[in-house]
Amino acid sequence: MRTVRRLAALAAAAGAALGVVAGVASAAPAPRLAAAPDPVLASPYLYQWAGQTSASAAMSATGIKTFTLAFMLSDGSCNPKWDGDRALSGSDKTLIKGIRDAGGDVIPSFGGWSGTKLGAKCTTPAALAGAYQKVIDAYGLKAIDLDIENTDEFENATVQDRILNAVKITKQKNPGVRVVITIGTETSGPNTWGKRLIKQAKAIGAPVDVWSVMPFDFSSGGDMAGKTKSAVDGLVAQLKSTFGWDSATAYRHAGLSSMNGKTDNAGEVVSVADFTAIRDYAASHHLGRFTFWATNRDCSGGGECSGISQPKYAFTKIVAGYHG
Repeated sequence: MRTVRRLAALAAAAGAALGVVAGVASAAPAPRLAAAPDPVLASPYLYQWAGQTSASAAMSATGIKTFTLAFMLSDGSCNPKWDGDRALSGSDKTLIKGIRDAGGDVIPSFGGWSGTKLGAKCTTPAALAGAYQKVIDAYGLKAIDLDIENTDEFENATVQDRILNAVKITKQKNPGVRVVITIGTETSGPNTWGKRLIKQAKAIGAPVDVWSVMPFDFSSGGDMAGKTKSAVDGLVAQLKSTFGWDSATAYRHAGLSSMNGKTDNAGEVVSVADFTAIRDYAASHHLGRFTFWATNRDCSGGGECSGISQPKYAFTKIVAGYHG
């Protein structure tokens, strides 16, 4: 995986104070260059329509530096807007500036389960790549997340291919911008549509940096840590088979996006203990992405929270401690 950690562009100047040892003046050592935050590796989802929408509060409470911002959709045409209705130059730009001013960064997520998707509305790969480019240019992005779901994008061969060809164009124009593709999964790994998407990426020559699965909404409950591990192992097996990678390389190109607390399926719960075990599994295999849906829900109780008893920001803190 082309997960090169960029160093910060500028270092602070060396201190001017001098000390004298055995009659020889010596300068204090210059401070080390700080690594820029990686928007792909450990980046919980954050949205602006409900729940705990404050990035600054989460950053202060947990030490998290990066967020996956949801969702970039179509405004009804081949034009990107936040949730389909907010301009790129509006409040979300202010949000991104605030995160960066606090030492963090973002990766916008295109798509999701609902809403009008760019993959369906942009009728050619070039047009879709142009929509991606508008967002990349608006924020000087280092990465984008393509959350490919539902029948309009995921279960549609024409749109799958359109997205992959758009990825190819986008990477040609922006070789330093990393692309994450996020898809649903079964406990055994990607389903038929997921396998097709991965195989088509190889056939088309679309250089996807990280393939991430959403290991939830399986059933009415059970061992969610074990099911997550099985799903990711299945993804890795498919990546190895398709691209000819060894296990270490495949795991570094793989990722997961869990869901905190109660999922969309009645009876299915990802507890703090489950998520800690999932984090340990991710770290043992050096997964290229470890995240969850969503910081907005990372609180105790019902309503807009996780639906379980948990410390506030417990899941976000676990992600903040993930270093690949």
